[in-house]
Amino acid sequence: MNIYDVIKKPLITEKTTVEKDDKNVVAFVVNGAANKIEIKAAVEKLFNAQVSAVNTVNVAGKTKRTAKGIGKRSNWKKAYVTLKEGSNVDFFEA
Repeated sequence: MNIYDVIKKPLITEKTTVEKDDKNVVAFVVNGAANKIEIKAAVEKLFNAQVSAVNTVNVAGKTKRTAKGIGKRSNWKKAYVTLKEGSNVDFFEA
């Protein structure tokens, strides 16, 4: 799998911004078929950062009411990537 297929986009929220500042953890929306080893390799190659750990979460899509009945959003996968001391990921310069 290509590194651009593994990482879809960074997940920038209030919670992930606080975790980035306090614990040096960044979050990404990743491909549902990607495993931790592929995510680690993609982050290290794409952002030139050293990764110490990767935690993944499968997020279930919410059910929503629409005009035509009940609909469901897609399931997606989130990855929390812990960076080693001194490593930094800047989303706006990559």
